[in-house]
Amino acid sequence: MSTAETSRFVRLRVELVLEVEDEAAVMEAARRRIAEDEELGTLERERTEEAVTEDTAEALAYLTDPLVLVSEVPGVELQQASWSSEHIEYDPDSPYWELDEDDVGGDDEEGDGGGGLNRRERPGFPG
Repeated sequence: MSTAETSRFVRLRVELVLEVEDEAAVMEAARRRIAEDEELGTLERERTEEAVTEDTAEALAYLTDPLVLVSEVPGVELQQASWSSEHIEYDPDSPYWELDEDDVGGDDEEGDGGGGLNRRERPGFPG
C-alpha cells in the first residue's frame, strides 16, 4: 500500500490501571454479560464463566469492549481490536508508573501494545 492508502489507518493505544475494589461485583457483572450473550455456544459459555469466576483480570477483559470507546466517534470504523488484562504490582509513587515520551506519542511498530496474560480478541476482527 502507498502512504496515501495507509495514512487513513490509525493505531490508538490505551493503557489503564484499575483498582478493583469489589471483585465479586466485577465477576458477577461478567457472569451476567455471559448469560445475556446469545452468540456463545454451550462449551464456550462454560469455559468463559469458569475463567471470569477464577480471575478478576479475565472478568475485566470480558467486560471491556473497545468498540464502545469508538462507536460514537464520527467518521471512523473499527478495523481490528485486541486487548489484554493482567494482575500487576502498582505503586503510584514509583517513577516506573510516570508517563514518559514513549507513552505520550511513541511509535511501536514491533508490538501490538498488549503484554497481558489474558488476551481477548473481538470476534470477526483479525488479531
